[in-house]
Amino acid sequence: MANDTYQPVPHDVAFREQLLANPEVQAAFDASAIEYAILDEMLSARRDAGLTQAQVAELMGTKAPAITRLENSLASGKHSPSIETLRKYAKALGKRLEIHLV
Repeated sequence: MANDTYQPVPHDVAFREQLLANPEVQAAFDASAIEYAILDEMLSARRDAGLTQAQVAELMGTKAPAITRLENSLASGKHSPSIETLRKYAKALGKRLEIHLV
């Protein structure tokens, strides 16, 4: 083990295409695409607002671990937040929640 060196996995476009060429990986990716898109929107909005999880929590009237769970729930797929929770999160960021069916 002492001679093992860390070799990070590349996360470039070519690597992604290689992974998604596997039908099972593509199916799992497709099944999670909506959750990851929502998470990306949430994290981008929080970053753009310049707020930490603790600051968002305070604005929502909750604690920071609740915001961590909210953001992690979308990444894990273990729990889907309610529309009301997403609405409060958006409001804390100075945004509004919109849902579109396409």
